Amino acid sequence: MPWTHRSFWIGPLIIASILTVLFLVFSRGRLRAIYQERFPESKRERLFLGALGFFVTAFVVRAITLAIHYHIGPFHDVSMHGRHIHHMVWGIFLLLTVGYCWLTEIGTGAKNSWPIAGRITAMLYGVAAALILDEFALWLNLSDVYWQREGRESYEAMALFGSLLALGLFGRSLLEGLLRELGGVFRRRVS
Repeated sequence: MPWTHRSFWIGPLIIASILTVLFLVFSRGRLRAIYQERFPESKRERLFLGALGFFVTAFVVRAITLAIHYHIGPFHDVSMHGRHIHHMVWGIFLLLTVGYCWLTEIGTGAKNSWPIAGRITAMLYGVAAALILDEFALWLNLSDVYWQREGRESYEAMALFGSLLALGLFGRSLLEGLLRELGGVFRRRVS
């Protein structure tokens, strides 16, 4: 069974440790006040936490897959009955779990929803997205092209999604201002 082998747990433990440390650092003292000032609404906070989960996971997963590829450290592919289990599979399970939580309004930021559940599901969404998109080329080509030229498609998909997260997080007020200005230009031309 794959979950009984220590290499199965290394990646998830590294990702969970990094996210937990970051969560704890920003949950006390002056950093907490700055955090709460910058994220007054839960929607924006969840977007930030999703991006954080995505970028931390993308970095850790790429580092581990490089270590596996070049036989560095204790890392190994996860297999079950001789079949390689790609990390995309875990991302899909995680995405389905987060989606189910959100369908049942757990972690949505709604009035009856616990704030901690929203934070956790947002980070898990980012983690799942990174696990899935890191193997985008595999499911696009229906072939294991991770280390081939076509594997670049995974980098492109991750960059596109990461850019979308960053744009939603950092560019929202800029885009609103640009759209407002553009609307003003069109109103002046129509008048």
